[in-house]
Amino acid sequence: MAIRRIMVLGEDDVLRKHARRVDKFDKRLRTLLDDMADTMYKADGVGLAAPQVGVLRRAVVIDVGDGLIELVNPQIVASEGAVVGAEGCLSVPGRRGTVERPERVTVTAQNRDGRAMQLEAEGLLAVAMCHEIDHLDGVLYVDKMIEDVTDQDDEDGE
Repeated sequence: MAIRRIMVLGEDDVLRKHARRVDKFDKRLRTLLDDMADTMYKADGVGLAAPQVGVLRRAVVIDVGDGLIELVNPQIVASEGAVVGAEGCLSVPGRRGTVERPERVTVTAQNRDGRAMQLEAEGLLAVAMCHEIDHLDGVLYVDKMIEDVTDQDDEDGE
């Protein structure tokens, strides 16, 4: 596996584009998903979308502490409730902001082999799913941010 470079805010040629649907469930996709997971873990993230590593495909990896979840062509099909919480992003280093997200979501997707699946999530997993699926549509959390809550003590001095 390989660690890929994470695109950061300002690299809009990738981060602000809509990712294309995955049609081929092949070795290239499996390598991408493996690399994305390795990259996410190395960066101490809880989620990573393919556009964040420069690949305009609809694929995300998430691990909120309960094990790796891979979602290919994910789509939110139902949501309920609302919660406001602080979010950060590997593509927006050194910043955090409050965002309103659904409290619960139902997501349909495919796994790395193309098999259909449906997941129901709440709490941090629901937030992570919404955050990563937003990336597939060229949306960053800063676009939905209510308030910047970056802790001045946590900044790298940049």
